[in-house]
Amino acid sequence: MVLIFANGELEVGEWIRPYLDRATAVIAADGGTKHLYRLGRHPDLVIGDLDSLSDTLRNWLAEANVPMQQFPAAKDETDLELALIHAAAQGADPILLFGVLGGRLDQTLANVMLLTHPALAGCSVRLMTANETAWLVTDAAQIGGQVGDTVSLIPLAGDVHIHSTAGLQWALKDEVLKFGPARGISNVMTQEEATILVGSGTLLCIHAAQKNP
Repeated sequence: MVLIFANGELEVGEWIRPYLDRATAVIAADGGTKHLYRLGRHPDLVIGDLDSLSDTLRNWLAEANVPMQQFPAAKDETDLELALIHAAAQGADPILLFGVLGGRLDQTLANVMLLTHPALAGCSVRLMTANETAWLVTDAAQIGGQVGDTVSLIPLAGDVHIHSTAGLQWALKDEVLKFGPARGISNVMTQEEATILVGSGTLLCIHAAQKNP
């Protein structure tokens, strides 16, 4: 399991530590270093143009001799994209992404679309927040959670044929989710495991666990 921290918004807290404990490698995409600084965990590698690193972060990284791969600021890829390509080239699977949402809308949308990057073909990649997980489904998915959790199914890059679902309040059977309409938003788990079978297309699945009161 490889973790990548990007420079977006992130609710830093104890919920991240179990992932850090199980990770085989932790990569910071440039300014994503700030989240690891707050967690007190040095990354194993920093990748990007490094324009978002403050002096405090640079000194903190230098103290631990953290290796860095610096790229020109004028480049075709984003820092997160470079980190993903690197992780995939090293055979990382799964890859968990933190700090990829929030801030600029263009960057948020681009980060979500990175899930479809050709370099990640065959690799399990998930976007993580404190209570949400998002990933691509092209065949079958099982979702573990609690009754009342929200599950949203969003077609990416075209229509998606849903063969069937189970464990969701609004069942889908032999139905096409059109690219554009919000038909698959805000379904609800009726048991602790839900199943989605995709016949064709690429589906963005978002599981939102209920927040503790």
